[in-house]
Amino acid sequence: MSSPIKSIKPLGFPWQTQDPFLFCVHHEDFYPKGNENMGPAESIAGRPIGQDFNPNQKWRMYHGEKVPGFPAHPHRGFETVTIVTKGLVDHSDSLGAAGRFGFGDVQWMTAGKGVMHCEMFPLTHSQQENPLELFQIWLNLPKKNKLVAPHFAMLWNDTIPTHEHRDASGKAIRVRVVAGQIQQTKAPAPAPNSWAAEAEHEVAIWTIKLEAGAQWTLPKASTGVNRSLYFYEGTSLQVADKNFTSHQAIELLADQEVVLQNGNTESSLLVLQGKPIGEPVAQHGPFVMNTQAEIQQAFMEYQETQFGGWPWSTYEHVHAREKSRFAKYPDGKEEIRSL
Repeated sequence: MSSPIKSIKPLGFPWQTQDPFLFCVHHEDFYPKGNENMGPAESIAGRPIGQDFNPNQKWRMYHGEKVPGFPAHPHRGFETVTIVTKGLVDHSDSLGAAGRFGFGDVQWMTAGKGVMHCEMFPLTHSQQENPLELFQIWLNLPKKNKLVAPHFAMLWNDTIPTHEHRDASGKAIRVRVVAGQIQQTKAPAPAPNSWAAEAEHEVAIWTIKLEAGAQWTLPKASTGVNRSLYFYEGTSLQVADKNFTSHQAIELLADQEVVLQNGNTESSLLVLQGKPIGEPVAQHGPFVMNTQAEIQQAFMEYQETQFGGWPWSTYEHVHAREKSRFAKYPDGKEEIRSL
């Protein structure tokens, strides 16, 4: 049988993706103690504030000026799936929705016809460091759903199932199923207008932990489905008899089972999979449509309406330090989780 490996790409910033995905970025920051504003207690002098992306730094401010993160910005025509494994993210948007999530939670937001939101990283601990790790994944919307009403949902950590397996040697494999299904382990329902909402599109978002020496077979999907495997943490990994010692993105034929043989330390992987939408993509910054004319229309509508305007006092809005994990939806419904 021919190799299931289609191509191998370096893990850059952001990571390269395949249709139906548009973008994937992995943020890992070792933030210091927080100050009275929940920004870093250390000096930010000399940093390119508003554009602080230096990969050689222990931590970054990104577009934030006082608090790290991404102040208010618009989106249209796609979805963001934000997986936070360490630390906290504060969400606020032009619909009046808000939230604080982290420690394994996932936010699934359908931008649809247009929404402004900010994603800030509050350093809530003043007496200890504030490490953060997250993935943000952009999933495209098909033409028929580009202009649906925006939708915001939380997949709380305790609602996301884990597929647990032990290999013939007793080594542990743990797969968190954010989207899709592995055997009887099925993810929570995605956003209603998502490409992932139709089972036949075989959309999968899985985070995988392999114990040192563990072996696991990646189950096969249908022919024509795009599958990317991101090896981002660990010392070595064998994928279908090919050895990897540096972190890379591996594009696979989804209709073949693929044996993963881990090396001598724990490894962390991400799988993004789905049937391609197969439509033209016109993208300019935060807008993703099918034609350049639609992009121009998006800019014009945003300039006229600000996608509902910004109801918060600052574009870097963060919630009170003592606030627990929560989600407040546009209809006023609120969910609360402990920190």
